[in-house]
Amino acid sequence: MSENTAALLQPERGLQEGAPTQTSTMRSREASDSSIKVNDLPIAASPPLALTHDAPTCGLSTNFSLTLHGDLHDIETEWKRFEQHADCAAFQHHIWLAKFQQHVGSRRGTKPAIVCGRDASGSLLIILPLAIEAHGPFRCLTWLGSELCDYNMPILAKEFAQAVPADRFAAIWSDTLLLLRNDPGFRFDWIDLQKMPDAVGDQKNPFTGLDVAAHPSGAYVATLGRSWEAFYAEKRSASTRKRERRQFKHLAEHGKVQFVDVEDRVDVERTVATLIRQKSQSFVRMGVDDLMARPGYQAFYREVATDAQARGVIHVSRLDVGTRAVATGLGLRFRGSYYLILSSYEDGALTRFGPGRAHLNELIRSTIDRGFRYFDFTVGDEPYKRDWSDIELKLYDYLAPATMRGRLIVATMVAFRRTKRFIKQTPVLWRVFSKARSILASLRRR
Repeated sequence: MSENTAALLQPERGLQEGAPTQTSTMRSREASDSSIKVNDLPIAASPPLALTHDAPTCGLSTNFSLTLHGDLHDIETEWKRFEQHADCAAFQHHIWLAKFQQHVGSRRGTKPAIVCGRDASGSLLIILPLAIEAHGPFRCLTWLGSELCDYNMPILAKEFAQAVPADRFAAIWSDTLLLLRNDPGFRFDWIDLQKMPDAVGDQKNPFTGLDVAAHPSGAYVATLGRSWEAFYAEKRSASTRKRERRQFKHLAEHGKVQFVDVEDRVDVERTVATLIRQKSQSFVRMGVDDLMARPGYQAFYREVATDAQARGVIHVSRLDVGTRAVATGLGLRFRGSYYLILSSYEDGALTRFGPGRAHLNELIRSTIDRGFRYFDFTVGDEPYKRDWSDIELKLYDYLAPATMRGRLIVATMVAFRRTKRFIKQTPVLWRVFSKARSILASLRRR
C-alpha cells in the first residue's frame, strides 16, 4: 500500500478525535443487570467519530454551489483527501461505499447520486453520499449503502457549521432535491434517510433539522479505560466474572484457547468465510432474514476485508480452541474508536461454554491494549450491548414523499415503523416477539 493511500485511510489516528458528544454525564453501572430502562444510559449525539453524469451547477447564491456525480470514481481522489480531515464516521469511507456499490448496489440497479457542496472559492464543504434505489416501478432517494452502514450522515468540512448556518441548510437541501429532479435519471418518488445521529463529529447534523422521527433502534458505545482488568471489574459482577472464568477453563479442556488478530490475506479470507457461515446459522436460529443470503453481501464482506487499501481500517479476529475457530468477528478502526460490525460463534458442543462471550472479552481487551478510547457496538438493542455500554446514541430517520404515488408508500412505512419502534422499546413486548420468532424458526427447521 502506498504512503498516500495509507495516509488517506488514517487508521487509529487522533485518539482525542471522533469522541461522542455527550449531552449528559456518563456513569458506570453493573453490567449484569439486564432489566435496565431505556433511558438509563446517557445520550450522545454522535458516534465516536455507475454512470458518469456531468451535472450542471446550481446553488443558493454565488457563495455556495452544488454538483452531482453519478460515478464514485469521478470524485474518488477528492473524496479520499476530504475524508481524512472531515467529520464523518467510518462508514463514509470511499472504499466502504465503493465496495458496496460494486458488489451490492450494481446488482440491483442502485444509482449513486453524490452531491458535493462548495463555497465561493471552490473549497469542498460537504459531500452527500446519496443514491437512487429502484423498488419495482418506484424509486427512492436514500443514503448510498444505507443497509450496510450503521450510521448514515453527510461528510462535513470542519468549518461547515460556521460557513452554513443551520437555518440555511433547508435551502441547500431544497436545491439538492431540485438538482436531482432536473435530471430524469435521478428522479424519485420518496425520500428515506435512516440511522442518522444527532451530530457529525463535533457539529450538529444538519439533517436532524428536518422533520425527522426516532429510528426504531438505538446504538451503544462503551468508554474504555486504560486497563482491561479495571474495565472488566466495573462492567461485570463478581459472580459473572467467576462464571466466565469457569467457562473459559472448560473451553481450554478442548484445546488451547487463543485470540487471533487475523492479518494474513489467506487467513482473512478463511476467517471471513467462517464468520459468514456462522452468521447465517445464527440468523436461522433467530428466525430472521439471512442477510448473508442477499445478493452481493458475502462478496462485499470478503472484498472489503481483503482489500489492501482498507487494511488499516478493517479488522478481522477470531477465537481458536485448538484448531477450531469457535468465534469470529469483523470490525472497523477509526479515530480512536472500534466499531463492531459482525460477530458470531460456532453452534455445537462448545456453545454452552460461551465462545462468543470469550471472543468479545478478548476483543475488548485487545482494543484497550491498543489504546482505543471507545468500543462501539453499533446499532441494535441487544441486552449485552447495554450491559457493556455507558453511552446511548439516538438515531433518526427522515421519510418524505416526493410524488403523489410516493405518498401512499410513505404513509404505509410510517405506520409500520411506529409499530416496530413501539415493540422494540417495550421490553415485555420485545421479549415476547423475540421468543415467538425463535420458536417459529425452530419449528421450521424440523
